[in-house]
Amino acid sequence: MGEVNVKRGGVMTSLLLKIFTCPIAVIVAMYLFTGVDYVSLWQPIVVGLVLAVVGVAMEYFILKRGTLWGSVIADFAASVLIVYLLSNLLWNSSVTFLGAVLIGLLLGVVEYFIHRYLITTGKTQKSPV
Repeated sequence: MGEVNVKRGGVMTSLLLKIFTCPIAVIVAMYLFTGVDYVSLWQPIVVGLVLAVVGVAMEYFILKRGTLWGSVIADFAASVLIVYLLSNLLWNSSVTFLGAVLIGLLLGVVEYFIHRYLITTGKTQKSPV
């Protein structure tokens, strides 16, 4: 009683979208931005997968009709922190704070379209169990 479920398929759809888009966005950023330096391809993939899992969890609690921009801003802030901290913990990788902000902006654009899709298709609606 009092529990909620995200509309069927919403979490899975979001996870599948993010498992591909987040690592790809971090890999693209690795080649586009000078403040982003990973020595191995697995490093941006790991960072992207962590971003995907955290992003899905945040969507579950935040995303619903009327919270599109708030959710995108929250994802941006979390992305910057995760990218900056996690990337600089990885062996021989280096991401400046500006590099993390640029990755966050790139991910924010991607997240905007993912969130908009999830909201318009009703995959964020919560209903009683």
